[in-house]
Amino acid sequence: MAYAVVLGEALIDLLDGECAGQPVFRQAIGGAPLNVAVGVARLGGSVSFAGAVGTDALGTRIVDFLTASGVDARTVVRVPAPTTLAVATFAGAEPEFRFYGSPPSYAMLDATDLDRDRLAGAAVVYCGSIVLLHAAFREAARSAWAAAGGLRVFDPNVRPALLPARSDVDGLRAVVEEFCATSDLVKLSHADAAVLYPGLSPSTVAGDFLAAGAGAVVVTLGSAGALLAVGDARVEVPAPPVDAVDATGAGDSVMAALIAGLLAGGRPGSVAAWSTQVRYALQVAALVCERPGGAVAMPTRAEVAARFPS
Repeated sequence: MAYAVVLGEALIDLLDGECAGQPVFRQAIGGAPLNVAVGVARLGGSVSFAGAVGTDALGTRIVDFLTASGVDARTVVRVPAPTTLAVATFAGAEPEFRFYGSPPSYAMLDATDLDRDRLAGAAVVYCGSIVLLHAAFREAARSAWAAAGGLRVFDPNVRPALLPARSDVDGLRAVVEEFCATSDLVKLSHADAAVLYPGLSPSTVAGDFLAAGAGAVVVTLGSAGALLAVGDARVEVPAPPVDAVDATGAGDSVMAALIAGLLAGGRPGSVAAWSTQVRYALQVAALVCERPGGAVAMPTRAEVAARFPS
């Protein structure tokens, strides 16, 4: 059976909320790559998660959640550090994150922790997100990229709060371009593009990634949907209308749905087939936006079909 390996961070989100008129933080298991792995599993795909969590109770909670969600957690590494917390506050539906824990537990996986046989046999290998800001995990990701036997998918998932100086943005841009050049699929948001390439349109950024070697690029545009770039084609795919209550994990669910599609049918052979995959991914994201919380909001195929029967 075709399977994916997802590399990246797992952590605990503390989501800003209210209870009995008082501000509270609701605990949720998260991390963009973890959300992706759970999303793939919920959509029926076989997936392993390769990341690091602490040996504390929160780390155990993450591993148990992955297993209960149908994700193979045998490639998760336990490290002697408190599991990282991400505090999310909201201005509308879009969350703003601040991260707590030094060194971050998620950054403590290195190349020696990788299961190279698992990577070589994978139909899809994913990496990206904030782990790439850390040298040890960057080397692990490069090693995994080299060992990957199937399709490579990448998502920069930029967090501006972790890039306080222009040099930090420049450094991340170089890493992003390195991975994009050898990716079969790149997914990024218009906000990611604006941070890394201010002043350039999503279409221009996507075109530059294709010219550098990426096979296909999907740029999510929030409520406007997504831009698909393959070869010379540029297709704007509209998003279904929703009443969003929480956009946490929406972009991750797009990535999860795209990976699940790659596992089920391989690389799409035409622009029309890619567009169908992106349209379905936006339906998945719309359903996520109608629910609170990241990983726990990831839907099953049956739930997507019930919400969008057409």
